Amino acid sequence: MSLALVCMSHSPLLDYASPPAEVTAAVDAAFDQARSFVRDYDPTLVVSFAPDHYNGFFYDLMPPFCIGYEALGVGDYGTTPGPLDVPTEVAERLAQWVADRDLDVAISRRMEVDHGAIQPLEILFGGIDTVPTIPVFVNGVAKPFVRMSRVRALGEAIGSFLSTLTSERALIIGSGGLSHDPPVPQWATATDAQRALLLNGRNPSPEARDARQQRVIDTAQAFTAGTATIRDLNPEWDQALMKVLASGDLSPIDEMNPAQMAADAGNSAHEVRTWVAAFAALGASGPYELETSFYHPIKEYIAGFGVMTARSQPV
Repeated sequence: MSLALVCMSHSPLLDYASPPAEVTAAVDAAFDQARSFVRDYDPTLVVSFAPDHYNGFFYDLMPPFCIGYEALGVGDYGTTPGPLDVPTEVAERLAQWVADRDLDVAISRRMEVDHGAIQPLEILFGGIDTVPTIPVFVNGVAKPFVRMSRVRALGEAIGSFLSTLTSERALIIGSGGLSHDPPVPQWATATDAQRALLLNGRNPSPEARDARQQRVIDTAQAFTAGTATIRDLNPEWDQALMKVLASGDLSPIDEMNPAQMAADAGNSAHEVRTWVAAFAALGASGPYELETSFYHPIKEYIAGFGVMTARSQPV
């Protein structure tokens, strides 16, 4: 059984912002490398760890983790709406496997996913239903946050399940981060209107979605100009984390705590939980080897932007 991994930043601003030409070219080259890596691996199954941005999961019921038995994209920021090709029976067995290892995980028979889950599928495969995909939601925006050791345990449990699928070539995707602090309302300081969105903002009108997206676009422009009030990117923090992930020893990550993560790298730096879960899943089958690694702090995308690929080593 072989496992492969792609971890990548996502940004709703990929098609709405214009970094310098050399930066765009570097990102495109990193995406091309990742696509080539995936094409050579030719996966038969994808497990996608992704967060949500109050498009599918809300404070009316916010689990730390959720495995999707069925899923559909909500179509935010021009991403593809509609159903993913989820192998329901395999997802059900995965959830039971995780539960049997003393990890409490929610399930959804109608998971709604946004650009955080959809962008990597579009970038790597050109569509959202080209390869059977099990979506795994990892909360990266809403307090309280579970300990990082719990995130690592989730990844290890899922990786151990994938190792039993001897007829599959499983690709693990981690989508999110790295350092970034986009204008996502925090419950403690939100207005009444913002709290209504955080509590249950499902199925917004086209006008409401456009207005929400425009606020992010406007913030990115202000951030690039140096006039936004959001936290700055933290390349040192990003690259230190990527170094740990590449090392194969993820134990130092257990010491990270939510408050310090937000202070150092922004409120949405919690999305790196998807990377941690993905690398833990890859490592569950044994040693792995990093194949490519890209990083650049990109203010136009409000993101410390990274792409990593890795593959398990034959035992």
